[in-house]
Amino acid sequence: MTSPTLALSHVLRPLATLSPPSNSRTWQTAPHPSQPIVATACSDRTVRVYSLTSFTLLHSITGGHKRSVRSVGWKPGVRGQSVLATGSFDASAGIWRRREDDESEPKDFTNRNTGDSDEEEEDDDYQFACILDGHESEIKSLAWSPSGQYLATCSRDKSVWIWEELEDDNFETVAVLTEHDGDVKCVNWHPEEDLLVSSSYDDSVRLYREDSDDWVQVAAIDGHKMTVWWAAFEGSGMAKVDFRKQRDGLGEKQTQYIELLERSGPRLATCSDDCTVRLWRRRPRERHDGGTGMPSIIRSAAIDEDWLPEATLPQQHTRAVYSLSWSQKTGLIVSAGSDGKIIIYKERWKAPDAPSTSNGASNGASADDQNKDWMGEWALSEWVVVAELWEAHGVFEINHVTWAARRDKGVRWEGEEVVLSTGDDGEVRVWTLDELDVQEGEGSDADKMVDA
Repeated sequence: MTSPTLALSHVLRPLATLSPPSNSRTWQTAPHPSQPIVATACSDRTVRVYSLTSFTLLHSITGGHKRSVRSVGWKPGVRGQSVLATGSFDASAGIWRRREDDESEPKDFTNRNTGDSDEEEEDDDYQFACILDGHESEIKSLAWSPSGQYLATCSRDKSVWIWEELEDDNFETVAVLTEHDGDVKCVNWHPEEDLLVSSSYDDSVRLYREDSDDWVQVAAIDGHKMTVWWAAFEGSGMAKVDFRKQRDGLGEKQTQYIELLERSGPRLATCSDDCTVRLWRRRPRERHDGGTGMPSIIRSAAIDEDWLPEATLPQQHTRAVYSLSWSQKTGLIVSAGSDGKIIIYKERWKAPDAPSTSNGASNGASADDQNKDWMGEWALSEWVVVAELWEAHGVFEINHVTWAARRDKGVRWEGEEVVLSTGDDGEVRVWTLDELDVQEGEGSDADKMVDA
């Protein structure tokens, strides 16, 4: 079902439901960074690992937590084994390990021969390696840094913790950050830097980095009016990908605009109880030549960052937006939440005669007006809804949504992605994004950004 007021260019179609589903609420689904598998955090205190080639259950991880598993995350860059972090309502985080003989083709153990030995089955399972204690209340989210050096966790206790893995199963707490005034809902890492973002029930978004062997807050974003459920960065180098083919034939203004986008780096997307999805961009630092003088042991304001509003995406959600995901391949954004909708957004070049309010600011001034003082020029792009799906999980809320590489036999082109939605019904559903033909309502060429 789609809104009759939208002229959509794409449609979300069901591909599969991961089987068997959980009998209880599912919170989050995390695609593995290299293998065709996903892990799902479940309210029944388990983590289910499914195949993205057969859409069937491979492993059910049990025994590590005393309450619901709220968040899961795969450690990146690990060879020869899979390392999974789990965050639970029991206030602890767990680390699980499984040896992998062939990373490209995980085995399906759903129909094991009953004659297999217990030792062989144990080798195939995820082993509980260690537990990370310290939070005083439920862990709501966790995330590995891109290098795998750090694991961040956040909690209802209003704190964000950063753990460093010194060696296998030996973690050290390197920071306890208490800038939030409410339940911290989400943590995520910048794709190119050790820069951490958190979002909270206190309606704010905060960013942190290390300075002189101490982790400090470097920015606070207060644009949302209600709880901020999720924050996620744009993929590394996406500004260069999106605009690379447009360099030829552009004027001086457009060329400077693109250079500014690249200097700013990946943008940040957030979603909230206020039913909005918003984008933020870091103000690029001025370039200075020459030395900076003697170093100071006192923290300099130079480490602080300005994250300014770039756009409010078209508001199609009617209730809280719980989750969003920014594709690192196409630049598309997907969002979902309490209203059961899945929305896909696409960035495109503005038409020459487009009104200056097309980015949709919510505080009386257009996003263009907000950007003018730091971009130096009017923003040249805007966001449009290209697909909308109602009641994706029937009457149930959607707790999480993410992009994943398509890995089944029906893959249609290299790099094709699917959308995974995780709901209160215990199901994880897989969706393809298909472009409508002219008869179905295909958009004009003027509506399209450059394909990544």
